[in-house]
Amino acid sequence: MKFLVITNGAYGDLDWYRRRIRKFKKKIVADGAARRARELDIIPDWVVGDMDSINEHDRRFMEDAGVSFELHPAEKDSTDTQIALELAEREGGREIEVWGGTGSRLDHNLSNIFSASSFLERGIDIVFESPDLSVYFVKKQLAVPGAPGDTVSLIALGSRVSGVDLSGFKYPLDKATLETNWQWAVSNIIIGENPVVRLESGILAVFHYKKPVP
Repeated sequence: MKFLVITNGAYGDLDWYRRRIRKFKKKIVADGAARRARELDIIPDWVVGDMDSINEHDRRFMEDAGVSFELHPAEKDSTDTQIALELAEREGGREIEVWGGTGSRLDHNLSNIFSASSFLERGIDIVFESPDLSVYFVKKQLAVPGAPGDTVSLIALGSRVSGVDLSGFKYPLDKATLETNWQWAVSNIIIGENPVVRLESGILAVFHYKKPVP
């Protein structure tokens, strides 16, 4: 079952998101991202979090629309995004797409990325999507849905990623080892029509910029 998690990060072109809405079975909004949901004409199934960033107008709108609220205390160990991801898993989500999962807060970006990677160990695929950037989490293989000229960076999660192969890229890799404390597989360029990332062990975050970047 495919779930959508709407969080309160950066978005960009809202029309890009509107074209994707129909593909999701269930939709979860994290707290203040209710504003984004309303901008996109989305009535979610749940709003979750400590409700410290949702405004009263958006909250009343969601309540009147019959949306379920899962309330959590402000003093908690989990972020609202983590709570939303856990709810998606609990409700049977096996594929989860996150909107607004990256933004200006570096700490939130890192928390979201590392937290999302933990779901892969339980057979749940998560991808962060936006008009210009996709972030995938890979345990075995990924056919990158990109075009020649796109930029792709590999970030090792956990202590080590072994047996990394790249094909269809300007800088190929053959059984490479990537380690978390020295990231060097950054800013590669797609040159082939069917670029593929493969690995033997560990978890990679694959950042796919859908156009050339400086």
